[in-house]
Amino acid sequence: MSIRRNPERSRAVLVALDIGRASQASDRAEEAARLVDSAGAEVVEVIRGRRDRPDAATFAGSGKVDEIRMALHEHRAEIVVFDQQLSAAQIRNLERALSEGGPEVLVYDRTDIILDIFAQRARSHEGKLQIELARLEHLSTRLVRGWTHLERQRGSLGKTGGPGEKQIELDRRMIGERVKKLREKIRKVGKVRATQRAGRSRSGVLRVALVGYTNAGKSTLFNRLTRSEVYVADQLFATLDTTTRRVYLGEGATIALSDTVGFIRDLPHGLVDAFRATLEETVQADLLLHVVDSASPQRDEQIAAVNTVLAEIGAAGVPQVLVYNQIDRVPGLEPEVARESCGKILNIKVSAYTGAGIDALREVLAEAARVAANGPLATAA
Repeated sequence: MSIRRNPERSRAVLVALDIGRASQASDRAEEAARLVDSAGAEVVEVIRGRRDRPDAATFAGSGKVDEIRMALHEHRAEIVVFDQQLSAAQIRNLERALSEGGPEVLVYDRTDIILDIFAQRARSHEGKLQIELARLEHLSTRLVRGWTHLERQRGSLGKTGGPGEKQIELDRRMIGERVKKLREKIRKVGKVRATQRAGRSRSGVLRVALVGYTNAGKSTLFNRLTRSEVYVADQLFATLDTTTRRVYLGEGATIALSDTVGFIRDLPHGLVDAFRATLEETVQADLLLHVVDSASPQRDEQIAAVNTVLAEIGAAGVPQVLVYNQIDRVPGLEPEVARESCGKILNIKVSAYTGAGIDALREVLAEAARVAANGPLATAA
């Protein structure tokens, strides 16, 4: 399943409802629109609103469904995207209501869009396996009664053959078998990655991982520090596959630097689980550079979202330094290594785009590498 239904960009109506909290819909809607754009569709209208709780049948309620239907007709759109997670029944009910008397309308939720983007961007064999696993597990939650093909199948013996199996049970078993095979393949790839990590660990090289919210500039910073050419683009989830390079920082100071997949608010749990083998680079790191977009109005929420995922994968205890990136986009911000009176690093301000502050960051990493060579690293944000 892909949001890109034809070679031209599909037209989508985005629904960003604020459910049971102070209004944050405008901030979320902007990010959701970028997700839809990254998936390959054009947002032609944003439907906003607030509800105390989701409607059980359609999530949005009958009034909003009518508003969505009018927007689809006005813009000749064929796709509706909700910036929340919908149940299988809600999606089915919405598609029926919005398609009634007109062209077919497809409804996607936030998880669908994120999985779609990951499927488009995966390049490595491991990444493709992980995405297929996440999508299949998500699909298994969408196997619900009511589909037209879910009638009871005939058995193979005798004239009547007995009750047979329902198609939903066949689908679920087929998905289960494929998931089992994918998990085994990912486990084998993970063993190879673990062997590589063990080699770096035995070498005594400090292992540093870049983490951060998607589009915070991690890959640009990685290229600055390693003089590599990892793919960089101004889009969400531009790169998915973990890349590791050895970086020489001076006498007695060498690190193994890893660029990891970016995080986002409400990252689907199944996706985190599928990418666990890749994210082991983060868990096993000696130091995390938590890259933050200084220019983002939601940077505090983004920091919290990243820390939530780090806790979920077991990396909450890894020493962490905040790196405020993109200071070139914030008037008045200058390159700086902020420290407490005792010398502990609070944060580092840099611009990976212009190179401002990169030399100071390299010096901090060299210092950490030399300290680590003499014992456990204690640096933290």
